[in-house]
Amino acid sequence: MRTEIRDLDQVHAADDLRGAVLIGLDLTGVDLRVPLDGALFLGCLLSPSGQRRADAAGALVFPNIPDVPYRVYRSALYTPAELFAGFDPGRPATYADTPDARIYRHSKRQGHHPDPLHALAERLHDHAITEALDEALTGTPVAVMGGHALGRDTDGYRRAVALGAALGAAGFTVLTGGGPGAMEAVPLGVRVGVDAAVLRDLAKVPRFGGDAKSIGRWLAAFPTDLPASGRARTIGIPTWFYGHEPPNPACELHAKYFANSVREEGLLTVATGGIVYTPGSAGTVQEVFQDYTQNHYASVGPAAPMVFLGKDFWVTEVPAAPLVQRLARGREAERWILVTDDVAEAVEFLGEYAAQLQPAQL
Repeated sequence: MRTEIRDLDQVHAADDLRGAVLIGLDLTGVDLRVPLDGALFLGCLLSPSGQRRADAAGALVFPNIPDVPYRVYRSALYTPAELFAGFDPGRPATYADTPDARIYRHSKRQGHHPDPLHALAERLHDHAITEALDEALTGTPVAVMGGHALGRDTDGYRRAVALGAALGAAGFTVLTGGGPGAMEAVPLGVRVGVDAAVLRDLAKVPRFGGDAKSIGRWLAAFPTDLPASGRARTIGIPTWFYGHEPPNPACELHAKYFANSVREEGLLTVATGGIVYTPGSAGTVQEVFQDYTQNHYASVGPAAPMVFLGKDFWVTEVPAAPLVQRLARGREAERWILVTDDVAEAVEFLGEYAAQLQPAQL
């Protein structure tokens, strides 16, 4: 495992940097008279003498990539404050000037086949996000999937808030796709519970439209004083591929990707405590079968819970649950499939699975 170095104090204290990864540091004033064999410099500034020593030692130096509105070599996940920096709730149209909106416009201009420089920048960024997500995960991560179109004024939104409150009370680290609808309601419930006053205020701006001013009004309606849990309990995993949907301000952290395929696979893989499926559309159904495929073949570890919350929806309206149950018949995955309308039963089921994980984690 390579040692990652992100501040100059670590550099000054080191007497050997062989194999180290140095990220985003200004090293122009540092005398690099230490072993550098196999070191990796990502987005660092080197003096001419430092560059010569790195070259002589066979170190790899990846410079900053110009003309991109994001940090290619990140070392941490995004916060809502970072993504929405510069947003003025009193002037909703200022959402267009936030890093989140500017990065989306930049990515959209590249199209489906960006030139090699921008393709490389996006892949390096997404790799850094995956590394940062691994470091941020604590406890037993449980993901909740559900529709992005769920309005803040709907019963479904309120039920998703109640689900989040129950998961938070049970001590889970809660992951969602990071967007609006159920993906916002669940982390909101984790952080504030079922707060009637908050829900009433949010319902006044239930949805957003396709322009920056409408998105800004949607953002401005969100409370700005949510309590922090002290650790990363709510993490969103959104993508600029669907950048017309802003990330929600309810999650404490966001692992935001360019490549939706990497994001989808990553979200399902890191939810080692199981996944709760609330009613959704094609994207949620895709996640159901992608998740089951992992469980069916145990490709990323033992089968984890799949909880279908909403019997009528998942059995009759969109009958994905019976098909998954049929595929799982006689396999270990069969034991960990639940179809229910009861939030308490769903959380208890996830807790049973988490309890059996504990010996393996010690």
